[in-house]
Amino acid sequence: MDRRIRHQIRMHLESQGISRTIIQAPPMQFPLKIATWNLNGLRARAAQLLEYVETEKPDVLCLQEIRVTHEQIPMDLFALPGYACYWHGGGKGYSGVALLIAERLGQPTFSHPDFDFESRIVNALVGELSITSVYVPNGGKDLEAKERFLEQLKQFLAQQTAPHVLLAGDLNIARSAMDVHPKERKAKPVIGQLPEEREWFTQVLAQGFSDVQRQLYPDDDRLFSWWAPWRELRQKNIGWRIDYILASSNLAARASECLSQREFGTSDHAPVVATFA
Repeated sequence: MDRRIRHQIRMHLESQGISRTIIQAPPMQFPLKIATWNLNGLRARAAQLLEYVETEKPDVLCLQEIRVTHEQIPMDLFALPGYACYWHGGGKGYSGVALLIAERLGQPTFSHPDFDFESRIVNALVGELSITSVYVPNGGKDLEAKERFLEQLKQFLAQQTAPHVLLAGDLNIARSAMDVHPKERKAKPVIGQLPEEREWFTQVLAQGFSDVQRQLYPDDDRLFSWWAPWRELRQKNIGWRIDYILASSNLAARASECLSQREFGTSDHAPVVATFA
């Protein structure tokens, strides 16, 4: 809530002789495990998603490209035991994101920023944590739409006031040349590797965020999360790193691990999972 609005509410209550009670959000609980996964279709990978949740037991799971309406979500996932689930379906077999928040963290409040389109972004506030699952447009068909979305996303992140802030999802940008296998780098920059896209990344990090995986493994040039689905590129790990967990600096300082789980699942993206201790 904007400070001016809080001040106006406080002054109004005091003018009415009503004492104010300060309700503080419950403190963060550590360790904390955050995962993000572009499913490339929930219906094709529902069983894999259930297996992943059972095996990894993430506290927060951000999903992208679920590509389903509410009616198409299996009931054992729609209301997954132990989680508050929010499904923001794309419909028409396209896009869509979701957030699954472990009940132990508290009761989340879900919302969408005004610039959301094609069901690409959902935010949750739970205790001291703001967590956003995002699927940035690829830009291949409309680069200007991608650029507008990125600019509004940057402003959205700058406006977050929670003590701890996380953004996780498919950003459709390889942050640097290191984040693209040499065989996938192009002499002429292509969408996803454009200088202006990488400059956006630099500006977001300058706002006080950290690319958790790169923070932990600054010299690892094999941290890919997406592979084109041909010529056994995934098995050879010839891919791009375009799925990220970005954390506010105070939270990033507690990061102990952030892995791309290439061996799991049949999506063209791997889950990325971070642990904060």
